[in-house]
Amino acid sequence: MSRRLDVLNLGDPTQRPVPKMMSSCETGGCSGGPEPLIPPPPTFGDVRVNGVEITPEAIAQEIQHHPAPDAETAWTEAARALAIRELLLQEARRQGLEPEPECDEAGRREAEDDALVRSLLEHAVSAAEPDEEECRRFYDAYQDRFRTPDLFEAAHILIEPESDDEAGWAAAERRARAIADKVGDDMKAFASAARAHSGCASAQQHGSLGQIRRGELVESIQRGLEALGDGETGREPVRSRFGWHVLRLQRRIPGRTIPFENARDKIVDTLEARSWSVQSARYVAGLADRGSVEGILLEGLGG
Repeated sequence: MSRRLDVLNLGDPTQRPVPKMMSSCETGGCSGGPEPLIPPPPTFGDVRVNGVEITPEAIAQEIQHHPAPDAETAWTEAARALAIRELLLQEARRQGLEPEPECDEAGRREAEDDALVRSLLEHAVSAAEPDEEECRRFYDAYQDRFRTPDLFEAAHILIEPESDDEAGWAAAERRARAIADKVGDDMKAFASAARAHSGCASAQQHGSLGQIRRGELVESIQRGLEALGDGETGREPVRSRFGWHVLRLQRRIPGRTIPFENARDKIVDTLEARSWSVQSARYVAGLADRGSVEGILLEGLGG
């Protein structure tokens, strides 16, 4: 099984999907974009892998791929990533491997160093295939991953304030409350009011928002819908940055759990990816133990 490893990020391998190496084009090397911001180096010393220096310039270029709350953390993560990469490249060359670059779906050619690291890991690391019992344990433990989302078939009437001051918002709220009281739970009355009064493009569809998944709407509107029963119009308008919303929940469509048989292939892929990431991290940890890495800690790779 061919897999790629993002050697720039070997954190907790059991919690991440299998990543891929990034080519120089993907990282912006041939895009002509702006130069990355270079923070001042923190206080740790030179970084070397088996005597080969990881230069401050290389770390500064790499740092753009490691968002962090502060410059020193980002610098440390970038240096760590490049040290791991250097370990793998050195081992690949020691074994006499030759790079065989591939192209992605967009036709972009893989960088030779990336291809060399990939080749090494494909030869050195293999994933354990999970058995049926392990797959079922995973399925039972993570039922929420195998459930389709709840859907809300909803509609709204948007009343926009005529001015952005307190008086404008208060007047819009009064209009929204009057409309909600007038239409009640009558679907036809709601549709007519939406066409006549709503400031949203959905007015042309009687205010319909279609079937919405949880999380697709702003939080205040989602909470308002959650509080309604099927066929109910909310009497309390809900405010968003756009205005006041009169909400109607036509019906709630509960999600369903996907049967194990339908989820099994996905589970196998997930567990194989987890196994491969763990084994990859252990392989890198072994290289680090046998070699000499100065200036940066590679702790925790072996799990």
